[in-house]
Amino acid sequence: MKLQGTIIIPDAKLTQYLLVLRPEDDKSKFLAQAGFTQDNPDQLKQAIFSLIQTHDAVSDRQDKYGTYYLVEGLILGPNGTLLVVTVWIERAKDGIIQFVTLKPKR
Repeated sequence: MKLQGTIIIPDAKLTQYLLVLRPEDDKSKFLAQAGFTQDNPDQLKQAIFSLIQTHDAVSDRQDKYGTYYLVEGLILGPNGTLLVVTVWIERAKDGIIQFVTLKPKR
């Protein structure tokens, strides 16, 4: 199934987490391989939106906050592609689907 409805990717998730060099659980170096940096967070956001428009979501788990989904596939960056897993939550309180994180597909 494709994720549908109100779907949000908080800017802070990109600019203050994924694209920031971190001592643990760093994803910025991985994303930089395809050209995603602090200078182009909108390109990463668009690549993630493109992924969920073309790939099916798979239900992962459910808790009091909502239902979690995984969407796997390639995202296209300015300098290449990356195979990723994105995590989403359909929030129990309002039904909005929110981006949680992205990680390399192993």
